[in-house]
Amino acid sequence: MRETPQGFLRPICLRPTSSEEESLFDAVCPGARIAHEPSNLEADYHPVWGPLIETRLGWSSDPALRRNASSGGALSAILTHLLASGEADYVVQNAADRTSPIRNALTISTGAEDVFRAAGSRYAPSSPLQDIGARLDAPGRFVFVGKPCDVAGLRQLARHDPRVDAKVPYMIAFMCAGVPSYRGTSALLKAMGIEDESAVTAFRYRGDGWPGFATAVMADGRKFTMNYDTSWGTILNRHLQFRCKICPDGIGEFADIVCADGWHCDDQGNPLFDEQDGRSLLITRTGKGEALVGRAVAAGSLVTEPTQISQIAHMQPFQARRKGLVLSRVGAMVLTGRRRPRFAGLALADNARKLGMKENLRSFLGTLRRLVAGIGKPLS
Repeated sequence: MRETPQGFLRPICLRPTSSEEESLFDAVCPGARIAHEPSNLEADYHPVWGPLIETRLGWSSDPALRRNASSGGALSAILTHLLASGEADYVVQNAADRTSPIRNALTISTGAEDVFRAAGSRYAPSSPLQDIGARLDAPGRFVFVGKPCDVAGLRQLARHDPRVDAKVPYMIAFMCAGVPSYRGTSALLKAMGIEDESAVTAFRYRGDGWPGFATAVMADGRKFTMNYDTSWGTILNRHLQFRCKICPDGIGEFADIVCADGWHCDDQGNPLFDEQDGRSLLITRTGKGEALVGRAVAAGSLVTEPTQISQIAHMQPFQARRKGLVLSRVGAMVLTGRRRPRFAGLALADNARKLGMKENLRSFLGTLRRLVAGIGKPLS
């Protein structure tokens, strides 16, 4: 994986590929294809929220971890439980690069301290599957944590490679609204008043509270901060790659467990971003994911409380609408002769109908304008 001038990570081909390898790439890569195999689904399929066994709100029982994480630390609490119980030898996840805190790096966590350091959202490119071949050949069993697309790719690989199920007892995802480029990070730092990125010695996009602040610490000890609503809502989300804008799975449908912000809402049902004690939305999608949550609660690592499926749309309004926009945007790609990804088993037509003709037309025309303006230019 290499960083492009546009600030995204892209694969570089190191040698010629065989036709068999190319067929495997096409079947597995989530950029090309995302598809459920209905016969493999253990849970009832909710048209908006995917395979669903149980929904909860939760947070880490460790106050320090709860505060350090982006949304209550439920995911981190599950990871620390898995490592402490010996159910996994290590965790493959993403964290700040130790040598460049404004960049991301694949990280191996073997204990609670590692999980604590890796906790917190990283709104920039990451590639936790970059060494998956070597990882599957190495000793030990590992838990994989990634974006929904990362998990979908690994789950689809499992259909072709038995090493995945043998080596990866759990796949855990966090909900994702899209990946901003590193240019987005640079724009954020500039808006915070930082001109010299090399002088940043520590950086986090969120956390240390909920939702927490984007925080940069400089070599001279100065600290710069910006609230979440501004950093994500007005800067970072303007730097998303195009593929994320046609993604049908921001909710981790292929994971055993998916976590997200369990936002409190106002009287109209809109999310509130006032600083509070963090809490996560937890959705279990497989029987073993549900059992794992139960063991983490019984061990005292995780605290949960019930919530209703109907409340998810208020906590995650963007994700509630997202699937409904996919077909209209893909239609614009077809009209302009763009190569399009293939999706199956995700109830996209049902969601499009639910959204309505007006919203679909607006989505189609907006995407069409973007694509026409970008003809001859690489899409970010």
